[in-house]
Amino acid sequence: MTTTDPNAPRAVLRLPQVLSYVGLSKSTLYARIRGGQFPRPISLGGNAVAWRLRELDDWLESRPPADGAAA
Repeated sequence: MTTTDPNAPRAVLRLPQVLSYVGLSKSTLYARIRGGQFPRPISLGGNAVAWRLRELDDWLESRPPADGAAA
């Protein structure tokens, strides 16, 4: 079995990994994609999609702190 190095510059994550990585439910993730508030997935061919790890990291960094204070 091959594993993906999350530190690789072109690493991609599949849906189960993305949900775990960002802590959102599947329905919330897709609602945010539809609303333009979450990175869109890339096509891997057929029905397979994935997200670029660097885009997920950028999205996470753009989130405000939980207490509402400036980062």
